[in-house]
Amino acid sequence: MKSNHPVLHFPKTGVEKMMDIISLLFIVINLVYLISVWNTLPAEVPIHFNGKGEVDGWGGRALIWLLPTISLFLWVGLTLMERVPHLFNYPIEITEKNAAFQYRNARMMSLFLKVEIILFFLYTSWESVHVAMGKEEGLGTLALSIFLILLLGSVAFFVTRSVRNAK
Repeated sequence: MKSNHPVLHFPKTGVEKMMDIISLLFIVINLVYLISVWNTLPAEVPIHFNGKGEVDGWGGRALIWLLPTISLFLWVGLTLMERVPHLFNYPIEITEKNAAFQYRNARMMSLFLKVEIILFFLYTSWESVHVAMGKEEGLGTLALSIFLILLLGSVAFFVTRSVRNAK
């Protein structure tokens, strides 16, 4: 995959490193939580929720490990991707003059999305356990709504920021 964008390398800032640590910590918390409740889980757990937050799919309890596994792959994949911002697709033309800002902006967007998605997966795992144990009935629409607003809001913020700083 080749790009005609300038190739720049710059270290992550303290805030960026902290966001990486926070997202990784969410994965660890998810794993520790699931390990702690594993022996109390019933044979079947919710594996899918519909748009209303209602359970519409059940599976064996081993599937409870799916979200933390996806979280880990997401973390690794996005972390590796953040190293090559010159390969990203941008809504504006990348030049020598704006490349540093655009790359940092895109990397920050990736970090925000990583934290938000992994936190939602942690919450969904927690809710899945509670539903499996009969303590809850589903995610509810509020959780999904908040997640989508945060996710789409972050994308809109960073894309707008990119376009405003196109020069």
